[in-house]
Amino acid sequence: MRIRRVLAALLAVPLTGAVLGGVPAAQAAPDPNLTISQVTLDRTSVAVSGLNTYPVNVTVKGGYDSDEPGDQDLVLNVILARTGGTGPRSSIVSAALKRTGGTLENGTWTGRLNVASTANGTFKVTGVMTGPYGAPGGGTPVDPTPYSGQTIRVKGSNLPRITASVNPRVVPWGKPYSITWAVTNTATGKPYGTRIPIGLGVDTPCAEGGSPVYRTGTNGLITKSYTDADGEAMNCAHISTDPYYIVGQWLFVARPAIVSAVPSKTSVPVGTVVPVNGSVYHVTSSCPVHLQRLYGASQWRTVSSAKVRSSGRFTVNAQPSYRGLIPYRVYFPTCFNVVAGFSKTFYIRGT
Repeated sequence: MRIRRVLAALLAVPLTGAVLGGVPAAQAAPDPNLTISQVTLDRTSVAVSGLNTYPVNVTVKGGYDSDEPGDQDLVLNVILARTGGTGPRSSIVSAALKRTGGTLENGTWTGRLNVASTANGTFKVTGVMTGPYGAPGGGTPVDPTPYSGQTIRVKGSNLPRITASVNPRVVPWGKPYSITWAVTNTATGKPYGTRIPIGLGVDTPCAEGGSPVYRTGTNGLITKSYTDADGEAMNCAHISTDPYYIVGQWLFVARPAIVSAVPSKTSVPVGTVVPVNGSVYHVTSSCPVHLQRLYGASQWRTVSSAKVRSSGRFTVNAQPSYRGLIPYRVYFPTCFNVVAGFSKTFYIRGT
């Protein structure tokens, strides 16, 4: 398995049976043809509740240096970044702004900024980019052209939250599973009492957008079945406004660790180092493994550690310290979405 290096710093495995995380944005460079002279918002503060959005009028003055015929219909998006307050969103983005005056080289673009309740806090205009804006989770082909502009204060209330319950909690490799997604009001802990449009995606749409849209029940719940032969796919759920997510949730389902380990020798003189080779099914990342030795009747203690190599294999070292049959096993602690597991117990005889 290609363990998700891109998410290595973002994901942890919770006890709910899923790995949760966000999707990193693409990195590029600002469009060199775009220049911005002014960005204006017609509101400096708004109040938004629940799943509603508040439309703010946006005006951009600038120019685009191009003689390509298709660029005459160029649209722009204004980017605002959080500067204060708390909420699940770190940035918000205007809908596509169309040119409503002037020329492409010296024009005026207008449109709406749909402010969601999850933007609770203070946001500042930090840039403008050529559109249309790409997938809200996956970023866009270009970075914004920097512009230090107005701020807007958002008083968000009854913010939505999406949670997931995976069945079974740990999904066997190559087996189907289902996820019950729940949309609740964080202020009350209860559903909103309406059927809510929600995008449910697998794999590419989770990073690039375009997830099929379903509707929850009035209880805020929707259950979807999935088939996944190898556990590679990311699952996601999100509620959107134009053009970004109001709230979203991304996860990889938890998978069991299948650990194999074989000593290179099964009988050696006391004190001899014995390499123990093994593998962890579908893991090709630098996850740790620990060789454990049985002390007494039931206490396992780590005596050697290593990392899983890119080949999916590992080597740890045993060193029998007394004469007789000594029990060992290899322990794989939870890493990414693969939950903890053990190899079968094996024995090395000290002579």
